[in-house]
Parts: sequence; structure tokens; C-alpha cells
Amino acid sequence: MPPTDRVVLGPRAPSLSAWGLSADADLMFRCMLMYGSQTAGQLERGLGLSRQRVARGLDELLSVGAVDHRPGNGRRAVQWTPMKPSSVVPALRERRHASARTARRSTAIHEILPGTVPLDEGMRHLPSRELTRARLAELVGAVRHEHLAMQPERSYEAESARSAVPMDRTLLSRGVRMRVLGALPADAEDPLVAHGRQADDLRPDYRQAAETPVKLIVMDRRTAFLPVSPDDLDNGYLEITQESVVAALVALFQRQWDAGARQEQRPPRISLGERERDLLRLLAQGHTDASAAWAMRISRRTVSNTLRALMDRLGVENRFQLGLAVGALSLIEPPGTVPAEMEGVR
Repeated sequence: MPPTDRVVLGPRAPSLSAWGLSADADLMFRCMLMYGSQTAGQLERGLGLSRQRVARGLDELLSVGAVDHRPGNGRRAVQWTPMKPSSVVPALRERRHASARTARRSTAIHEILPGTVPLDEGMRHLPSRELTRARLAELVGAVRHEHLAMQPERSYEAESARSAVPMDRTLLSRGVRMRVLGALPADAEDPLVAHGRQADDLRPDYRQAAETPVKLIVMDRRTAFLPVSPDDLDNGYLEITQESVVAALVALFQRQWDAGARQEQRPPRISLGERERDLLRLLAQGHTDASAAWAMRISRRTVSNTLRALMDRLGVENRFQLGLAVGALSLIEPPGTVPAEMEGVR
């Protein structure tokens, strides 16, 4: 591997951080995808991480089947090999969905609602999906501030998805804050694109939840919709307006939303300025700080300051880690040729 003061674009591969692994484990996985089998010592030197951080990262990767290992002459000589992302990601997805299914099976309505609430006190039963969709469409015009939703499904029912697109468009265009917790990865393709959502449409704030206990919709913290039977949505929904019950459901959503934030350890989505993009292209082609500064007509200090700011924004610690993160996010196109000094590294 190159030294940590070089910028080498890493491979574009799905983020393991999106599935709950640490940023260190994600960096190590990308590094091994790029350079093949590595020992712990090589990962420490290549990524600039401590022995303890590499050991924890390898334990994480091994626990989810993202790496295999081959004994060497002593513990420090063990060779760690990455598994193909095409097998790792589906396994992680199924693991998360299995956890969510278990959580949903063990979460009954009485565990969510605060005590016994008669149906005639701020609740009514909407006995089908169709009636529920019609009621939601009726209430959309009154929503002014906030719309919360939890979506535990792995795939959306077509009719519900088609009705969700214009509803989202109406609410977001009005300035309503929409937050959605779902089972799908945050960096997956938007499933509503297949049901009419346009590329320039506004999108709700979205987080992936490891465990989404129940399907839920809350409008302006006044009206909530909860399925009568989480395992069979055709049994319809409860429309809830009782303040104490709605408050309990909002609190449930907020706990799950906060837990989703703790899971999200992937590098933030950023856009590059023209100078940042030009500088990274030059460094990825093998330029030194001095030659890149000369080519861009800027000082070497400006080069250093620009890179330091980028590393801070992406949450990485050195230039090699920066290259892995930039490559993962496809922030610039990879160079057409490998620099001469890098020949044979792979």
C-alpha cells in the first residue's frame, strides 16, 4: 500500500457503515478490496490506525462474514481477505431484516399504547387499506408542520406507493417537515422512483432503522395511524387522536429516529468546489503537493489547508483514508492511468 500521505482513489463499493459497522471497519474493507489480502500490521501502517482499532475492525468484519482469514507464521502474520460485496451486502441486509421481523413479532399494540384505551375515546377503526388511504388524502390538506412515518416493509405495496408520491410532493412543497424511518438502506435507490417520483422532487429526511417496531404515520402530532395487525395490513388501521396516545407514538418514533442517527457512521454526502476537485484529480494522478500547487497557481500552504479541510469534512485522518472516502463517494472520476510509482502495488 502507498504511504498515508498519498491520495489514491479507492474502489466504489457499498458502505458497510450503512449496515451498522464502524467507520474503521468500512475503511479496512475498502482497503482490502483495493489491495487484496492484508495482515493486521499492513492495515495499521497503510491506514494509519492503531493496533487496537485494527483489531476491533477486523473482529467486526469477521463477525458479519465480510472477511476470511488464513493462518500465517504467528498471529501478526494472519492474512485477512475481503469477501465480495455482492455476497456481503445481501447477508447484512437479511440480518437486519431478520432482526426487524423479530422485533415486529414481539411488539404488540398493548406494548406501544399507554394502557387500555376504548375505541370511542379518540380512536376509530378504518377497516381497510383503501379507507385508510382515502382518510390520509383527506387530512393532507390540513397538515402544516410535521409528518412522521415508520416503514418496516422491505418493498412497498404498489397502490400505497403511488398514493404516497403526490402526498409527499404536496406536503414538502408546502414546507412541511417530513421524516421517514425505513428498513431500506439510506444509500439505496429511492423505491418511489418506480411509482412516479421525479428526479427534481423534494425528498423527506430519511434514516434507516435497525428495528422498526411497527408501521406508523403521525400528522402534526395530532393524528396517528397504526395498523390493527402489523402482520396483515389488510385488517386496516386505527386512527388515533387522543393526545396521550399520539404523544406516546411520537416518543416511540423519536427514540427510533435517534437510534438511526447513532447507526449512521458513513462519510457525509458532500459536494466539491472546483479547486477541491482539481486538486484531488492532480494528487490522484501522482502529483506532489509542489507540482499540484504549481499547476493550479496556488501555494503549497493552500494545498495543505484545502486537504485538511476535506479530511475534516469527511471524518478521515490522513490522505490515504481521504482517497478511499473520495473513491467510495465517487466525488471525482478516477485517473485514466496508474502513476509510475504505483505500478505493481496491486
